Amino acid sequence: MALSTSSAITLNINGEKHTLPVDHRTTLLDALRERLDLTGTKKGCDQGQCGACTVLVDGRRAVSCLQLAVASEGREITTIEGVAQGEQLHPVQQAFVDLDGYQCGYCTPGQICSAIAVIEEHAAGWPSAATTDVRPEAGVPELSADEIRERMSGNLCRCGAYVSIVQAVAQAAANNTEGTEAVA
Repeated sequence: MALSTSSAITLNINGEKHTLPVDHRTTLLDALRERLDLTGTKKGCDQGQCGACTVLVDGRRAVSCLQLAVASEGREITTIEGVAQGEQLHPVQQAFVDLDGYQCGYCTPGQICSAIAVIEEHAAGWPSAATTDVRPEAGVPELSADEIRERMSGNLCRCGAYVSIVQAVAQAAANNTEGTEAVA
């Protein structure tokens, strides 16, 4: 008896459930783009090296070209199409617009999804390779330009908009901190 090489799966993407049959070898990226017409997530290198396909899976960034769609079942997936609140841009999206954190725009969806996760990781106190003092008593490190560059290093921009990207992430993080303090 031959084993089945496909399954019907249900993906929770941007708050909506989508049931579709997929070959077990189908990546999350291909399911998003080719089966669900969510083309904001870009296919760059298809090897997990450029970050153009970055999405959020359970709030954590993931390169969707390396994740199988069947392994994504039951997870909360957020693509660039799902980060805004209706017509209101996400603060990271707005910062990218305000500070020209893009040029051709191809890498921008992955950059934005990654930046959203970077800000959350930093706020949670996760250290990076650029964090100078990782002792718990040191607290959350400053989100310096070096920290941002290190944390965003998995996302490449062939146009070289890195200076503006770093500024946009810093602005969005500062706005996120201000918003948190205002609520508290």
